[in-house]
Amino acid sequence: MSSLKRAVVTGGAGFLGSHLCDNLIERGYEVLCLDNLLTGSTDNIGHLLANPKFKYSRQDVTEYLSVDGPVDAVLHFASPASPVDYLEMPIQTLKVGSLGTHKALGLAMAKNARFLMASTSEVYGDPLVNPQPETYWGNVNPIGPRGVYDEAKRFSEAITLAYRRFHHVDTRIVRIFNTYGPRMRPQDGRVVSNFIVQALQGKPLTVYGDGSQTRSFCYVSDLVEGLYRLMQSDERYPVNLGNPQEMTILEFAERIRRLTSSKSGITYEPLPQDDPKQRKPDISKARRILGWEPGVSLEEGLRETIEYFRKVQAPLA
Repeated sequence: MSSLKRAVVTGGAGFLGSHLCDNLIERGYEVLCLDNLLTGSTDNIGHLLANPKFKYSRQDVTEYLSVDGPVDAVLHFASPASPVDYLEMPIQTLKVGSLGTHKALGLAMAKNARFLMASTSEVYGDPLVNPQPETYWGNVNPIGPRGVYDEAKRFSEAITLAYRRFHHVDTRIVRIFNTYGPRMRPQDGRVVSNFIVQALQGKPLTVYGDGSQTRSFCYVSDLVEGLYRLMQSDERYPVNLGNPQEMTILEFAERIRRLTSSKSGITYEPLPQDDPKQRKPDISKARRILGWEPGVSLEEGLRETIEYFRKVQAPLA
């Protein structure tokens, strides 16, 4: 991988994609960011636009994918990734997971480039096994409202490995667990951004269900380091990346209230259909193959994230 010089990042103007662009440029890559700005924003890459090693092209990877010149790596991160987005845009979510992955793989094949596909812990559905290892096949409801995202990513994994077996494309697959940090959208509907914005505005924190469901949160810089190590590895099958420190949603709400010095109360809403009751990665494989595990504490990561939201989401008077 040290010889790889030019990378294409689809969804590069999104939360994760933009941090990945930063990381690759810091490592000496030239980066071409492709994004149709459906859920991404040029605000996330504004600091890179003057960098000669960075280029941005507004493209929808489900319709057309045009890249001139050599490409050494294709990193496919284009997709709505929060429940608010994929419930409002179910067809686009399915299309980017199917047509978009197909076109990104075609680009990698045409350029003889290494390919990294961003999958998700959502392929495990509402898991019956905790923590979730890569060998677990999952418990997904294919016809439920969340199925548009879950099944799109499961299809993406299947076609990625099909391209590897049939066309000998050099592929990698990462299953990403809950990740947080600066550049999350304030209204993206994820629990981290929801709680922080509500706490800063003095509004009640919205807990779905009774708050006993669990999540684990990985800071974005840790996640991006794992992505790079996976790209450098020879592992062809999916690898979990996430933080195995599990906590209940109620415990997380209390943590946010303390770190924001908020006096917000808590309100309870019904648990959405097929919402996972548990989410905790088994990262044994990542530790063994990549020598990777999270290093940023939840306290440190949340302070950075809260500071970011203070700047972009001013509290109400």
